[in-house]
Amino acid sequence: MRSNTITVEDQVKECAYSLGFDIVGITGAEPFVNDERAALKRIDDGHMNGYSWYTKDRVQKMNRPELLLEGARSVISLATSYLTTDPDTTAPNSGRVARYAWGDDYHKVLKTKLKEFCMKLEIITGEKVHSRIFVDDGPMNDRAAARRSGVGWFGKNTNILTPSHGSWVFLAQVITDLNLKPDVPLKKTCGNCVRCIDDCPTGAIVAPYVIDNEKCISYLTIELRGAVPRKLRPLVGDWIFGCDICQDVCPVNRKASKSSQLSFQQRPGFSTPDLVEILNMDQTEFSKKFKDSAIKRTKLLGLKRNACIALGNNGDIASIPALSNALKAEESLIRIHAAWALGRIGGEKAIAILENALASEKDMETIDEIRLSINESKVNLVKEE
Repeated sequence: MRSNTITVEDQVKECAYSLGFDIVGITGAEPFVNDERAALKRIDDGHMNGYSWYTKDRVQKMNRPELLLEGARSVISLATSYLTTDPDTTAPNSGRVARYAWGDDYHKVLKTKLKEFCMKLEIITGEKVHSRIFVDDGPMNDRAAARRSGVGWFGKNTNILTPSHGSWVFLAQVITDLNLKPDVPLKKTCGNCVRCIDDCPTGAIVAPYVIDNEKCISYLTIELRGAVPRKLRPLVGDWIFGCDICQDVCPVNRKASKSSQLSFQQRPGFSTPDLVEILNMDQTEFSKKFKDSAIKRTKLLGLKRNACIALGNNGDIASIPALSNALKAEESLIRIHAAWALGRIGGEKAIAILENALASEKDMETIDEIRLSINESKVNLVKEE
């Protein structure tokens, strides 16, 4: 005979759903042994290069919840969909932004909900509950917890795939000293599908479940602070913040349920921003436009660098004046990528602008970039004749 008793676990989940979380799972606070081993191997193989903070000590900490909260007994894993509207129509001088950054910064939105959730845990249990929250910005292996709690399974692109909302989800974790009954991991897998691997333009998914960080467009456009390697620039396309290609092609995402969260609805123009507008932006305008947005992470300098690359790849000659102005920017990082973009667009006008800039340029790295761009443009002109 089935019992109608509502368990503590049921109440915890209903509480999370009432706050807007879409999927909730529970797992124990035992170490994520296999995940720790895999993460250490990625470091040894050089696939986490560029993340100076991603150390072996951090890997050990992030895979052992008991090190993150004294007396930890359970991890409550929560997923929230950010699949909202369709992207705006692209224009010749527009770029693309990863879907998760179209709305408000998810860190702030979800942490507000998590704090309320933790307060309600004490109401549910009638006792003092010690908890610690994580939203993708602390030493917690959120994907390992999401997998073991049954929230989703690991996709070959390393994203967590959920049956109901695909991979279009933000993950959050609550480590707590509550002793909760764990859920069972899902038995689903990606099977023989390798769409994400085949369609990654930079070949960043070097093997199923393994990403070479330094090839990933998300890393190149967000985390990388210096120049984007020249050989990778054409492959970045028009992405200026993050990349959704491996998610767009994933069959699991075809029937993903939409998000009901107003905070993650697209801000006007955020999916396909005007690149010339970005190049002309000053710090005050940047801070105002991207207030409470994840896009602020790349900073104005990085966003302008990315805009140059996207304009070069779009090849619209109408963007030449804006790139010409960018060649006069104070920061050499912008001048380097503006020179590349002009060389990529090519033509006599672009060559003349590059030659004029070369005469007054003092920075050797920028000089080298201008010379390469001029030479490549001239070679392409000859080929076209």
